Amino acid sequence: MSRPPLRYTIDEAQAAADDWGFNCGPGALTAVLGMTPDELRPHLGDFEQRGYTNPSLMAAILRRLNVPFQRVFESAVDPGARPVVWPRFGLVRIQWSGPWTKPGVPMAARYRHTHWIGVDDSGPVRMIFDVNAICDGGWLTWREWECQLVPWLLRECCPKADGRWWPTHCWPLEIKGASR
Repeated sequence: MSRPPLRYTIDEAQAAADDWGFNCGPGALTAVLGMTPDELRPHLGDFEQRGYTNPSLMAAILRRLNVPFQRVFESAVDPGARPVVWPRFGLVRIQWSGPWTKPGVPMAARYRHTHWIGVDDSGPVRMIFDVNAICDGGWLTWREWECQLVPWLLRECCPKADGRWWPTHCWPLEIKGASR
């Protein structure tokens, strides 16, 4: 696998969460960039005031860090049968589905029910980094993430979710000095 090793522990992640709100957006970034939460923190712009990372803020953070990225797939609504272009290595923003994704509900209502993950699809098995799996190192196989972690996350963190989800943003990253 070509992903960088995680450079922090569960205790350091929890301390960053308690101190300044470290969550899925910064977590996915630390995993794919090989950074610690403390190294990433100065580049987060107004994240600490917001408490979340929307796509505009994520793009601004990547630009601050001089990390080239592409916007290969973006969709505000469930793409249905339309093919989703997952990055070989990069970031994906997930939309959890529920009453907030029904027709007529303001788009801003959806934003509270999104989640950033890291993706490494460069090896024989697609790997997903999810900060909620930090107790196991954060990286899971696609199957473990989709079949085990996602149902748990929806049950525990998003109880009104209907079980469906889709990527809203798929951004491959170009990391210097790496073969991605």
